[in-house]
Amino acid sequence: MRSEVVVVGAGVVGSSIALDLARGGYGVLVVDKAGGVGHGSTSASSAVVRFNFSTWAGVAGAWESRAAWERWDEHLGGADPAGTARYVRTGLAALDVDAAPRSTYLPFFDDAGIPYEEWDADTLARRVPGIDNGRYWPPRRIDDERFWADARSRLGAVFTPDAGYVSDPQLAAQNLATAARRHGAEFLLRRAVTGIGCRHGRTSEVRLDDGTRVSCSIVVNAAGPWSATVNALAGVGSDFTVRTRPLRQEVAHVAAPRGYNASGTAGTSLADLDLGIYVRGEVGDGMLVGGTEPECDPFDWVDSPDDVDPAPTAAVFQAQVTRAARRLPDLGVPNRARGVVGVYDVADDWTPIYDRTGLPGFYVAIGTSGNQFKNAPVVGRFMRTIIECVENGVDHDTTPARFTAPLTGATIDLGAFSRRRPVGPGGPGTVMG
Repeated sequence: MRSEVVVVGAGVVGSSIALDLARGGYGVLVVDKAGGVGHGSTSASSAVVRFNFSTWAGVAGAWESRAAWERWDEHLGGADPAGTARYVRTGLAALDVDAAPRSTYLPFFDDAGIPYEEWDADTLARRVPGIDNGRYWPPRRIDDERFWADARSRLGAVFTPDAGYVSDPQLAAQNLATAARRHGAEFLLRRAVTGIGCRHGRTSEVRLDDGTRVSCSIVVNAAGPWSATVNALAGVGSDFTVRTRPLRQEVAHVAAPRGYNASGTAGTSLADLDLGIYVRGEVGDGMLVGGTEPECDPFDWVDSPDDVDPAPTAAVFQAQVTRAARRLPDLGVPNRARGVVGVYDVADDWTPIYDRTGLPGFYVAIGTSGNQFKNAPVVGRFMRTIIECVENGVDHDTTPARFTAPLTGATIDLGAFSRRRPVGPGGPGTVMG
């Protein structure tokens, strides 16, 4: 079997890469061990689209992606007969917190042309009815008596009216796969990668668990929480300064407080690092509550993504929803845990790695889980830009490829996603990065 490019992973990232490479004239085969497109980490995403990042690359990429989500059929090159995902514009209020002050991202908003409003505490209380705008920093465990202490002061927020969420993350991945197939890409599901072959110092084949050998000259690792295993098969990683690990995550589903989702429209999303959560409403009076990895919560690192229990746990559910109820006092805290469980592919600094590797022909789009679903529309373009530069002899390590966003005009230095970038104090350290 022969394909010019093999993409490992059929999630939203792998499918986006397949679409852009196929549009560029590459022969593309996507391989995934799951039985369907978007059945891994993508299916567990909250699909929030926001712009609050601490780097220009993060802000500009998210803003460009928002423009693509709002023009989804145009981005795909036509409507998907099976239906297309929708972008739901809710706006997002990022509550003030000293650990991520407005000054870290508002200059980027200004440079990108992102509309925003700066709210004081009174405005926050007026614009999000029923909110408790008390400052409780730092986040604490709910069994810590200090969790229930009175607020010392009040919080304001930065509101971005164009933020929102994608209605169906799995469908979004399937839309990208359908569009990729229209350009000739093929998808081979229920096949696990068991080996990466090399010849003359570069990738030459991918071996699958059914004995199939796929000859190729380029491999893109977009395997999500299995990415470290695929890297090991290729023998890459010794020159990485940033590592990735699989992390079990839960997102709670609850009934929204009365009036939060007004008139059938999802209410304002909240990014609340002060209490260690984020919330977003859903049409139909639902609400999703996720965590932002506060220091008081243990991380649930896993050795094997295949062995993760898919059932939400009472402890995590109670912690997340109780924190949300502290912020939104009319929110009920059910006794029974309900939600989704996923396994994230997490980089040390919560910033993805989009890069070449030390093995010519082997590229990575990894560490993407948690905060990169929103950027799926541009990830394919990022990777195509990097691949074309490197394959044409550019040393991306010393002269990083630059990407010009077609919808917003932003220029992004793709070296920001280097496998060799420095990691140290001052990084985001959270999915909200």
